Amino acid sequence: MFGVLLLPGALRAFLPALIGRSSLAMSGLALLLAVQDKTGSFAQGGLATAAFGIATVAGAPWRARAIDRFGQRRALTVMATGQATGFFALALLVDGRQDAAPWLLLVLSAEGGLTAPPLGAAMRMVWASLTQAGDQRKRAFSFDAVSEELLFLAGPVLISAVIGATSPGFGLGVTAATVFLGTVAMVSSPASGAMRGTRRDAVRRERVLRRPGFGRVLLVLLGAGAVLGAVEVVAPAVAAQHDAASAAGWLLAAFSAGSALGGLLYGRLNLKAGVGTRLFALSTGMGIATVSVSWITPLGLFAAGLVLVGLFLAPSLVTGYLIADAIAPEGSRTEASTWINTAINLGASLASAGAGIVIDRSGTGLALLLAGVVPLALALATPIARLRAIEAGEGRPVD
Repeated sequence: MFGVLLLPGALRAFLPALIGRSSLAMSGLALLLAVQDKTGSFAQGGLATAAFGIATVAGAPWRARAIDRFGQRRALTVMATGQATGFFALALLVDGRQDAAPWLLLVLSAEGGLTAPPLGAAMRMVWASLTQAGDQRKRAFSFDAVSEELLFLAGPVLISAVIGATSPGFGLGVTAATVFLGTVAMVSSPASGAMRGTRRDAVRRERVLRRPGFGRVLLVLLGAGAVLGAVEVVAPAVAAQHDAASAAGWLLAAFSAGSALGGLLYGRLNLKAGVGTRLFALSTGMGIATVSVSWITPLGLFAAGLVLVGLFLAPSLVTGYLIADAIAPEGSRTEASTWINTAINLGASLASAGAGIVIDRSGTGLALLLAGVVPLALALATPIARLRAIEAGEGRPVD
C-alpha cells in the first residue's frame, strides 16, 4: 500500500496535504477550548464548535464545485486564506484583554467552517490522476483514509499540548498556520496544479447528484455516519459510568485504531465483489457489530468492541470514494468525493444529537443499539448491491 507514495509527484502533493488536513483534526477542540476560556462557558464553546461544524457541512458542495470550476490552485488558496484569517481573528479576540461579543465568536467560527478547504477530496482527485482504476486506486484511497484516521488520533493530543503550554489563542494560531501553509504547499505541487477545473457550462450540465445510483450510496453512508456520531457521544458517557472520565480518549482512540486497521486490510485485499455489494456488506457488518457491542458493559471489552466496529468505517469511506470517482462525470469529481464526506458528517451530526437525548433518558446501551440499527435498516432498504463492479475498460458502475 505504501508503494503509492513512490508514484511520480505523489509524495510532493500528499505530505503538505496531510499537514493542511491536520488542522481539521485540531480545529474543533481548539475552538471549544478557546471560546470556553474567553467566555467561561462550555455552552458557548459548544455553540462555536457546532457553528463551525454546521457551516463546514453546509458549504461543502459549493466549495467542491468551486474547485471543479476554477481548479485546485486558485480555489484552495482562497479558501485556506479565508479560514486562516478567521482563525487568526478569533485568536486575537480570545487572547485579548477586552470582552468579545458571543455573536462575533459564533460568526467567526462559522466563517472558518464555510471556508474550510476540502483537502481530503482534493487529494483524492490527485490520487485518481496518478493511479490506474482498480486495485492501485483502491490502495491509494485506503492509504489516504488510514492516514486521515491517524491524524484524528494525534491531532487532539497535539493541540491540547500546545494550548496547555501556551494559550488557547496560540492554539488557534497554530491551526490557522497549519491549514494555510499546508494548502499553499500542496497546490504548488505539479500534480495539484494540473487540476485546472472545467468550463462553467460543463459544471452546470454535469451535476453529480443526478447520476443514477449515487443517491443510494449517500443514503447508505448516512448509516456509517450515524454509528460514528453515536460512538463519539457514547464513549465519554461509558467512561463516566465507570468513574474513569480520562478513559474517554482511549475509547475513541480504540475506535479510530480499528478504522485505521480496517483501511489497511481493505487496501491489501484483492476483492472480486462489486463496489455496491462491498458497501452493502460493510454497512450491514458495521450495524451488526454496533448492535453486539451495545450489550457489553466491562470497559476493557467495550474498548475491544469499538475496535471491531471501527474496522468497518474506513473501508466504507474508501468504497464510497471509489464509487464517487467512477460514477462522477468529468468536471464534478471533487464534488462527488465531497458528497461522500457530507453524508458521513450529516449522519454523525444527527446521531450525536439523538444519542445524547437517549443517553440521558435510557442509557448508553440503547443509544448504541439504535445507532447500529440505522446502517442495517438503510442497507436492507436500499438496493445498493445492484451497482455493478467497476470493470476494467468501462470505468463506471451502472444500474
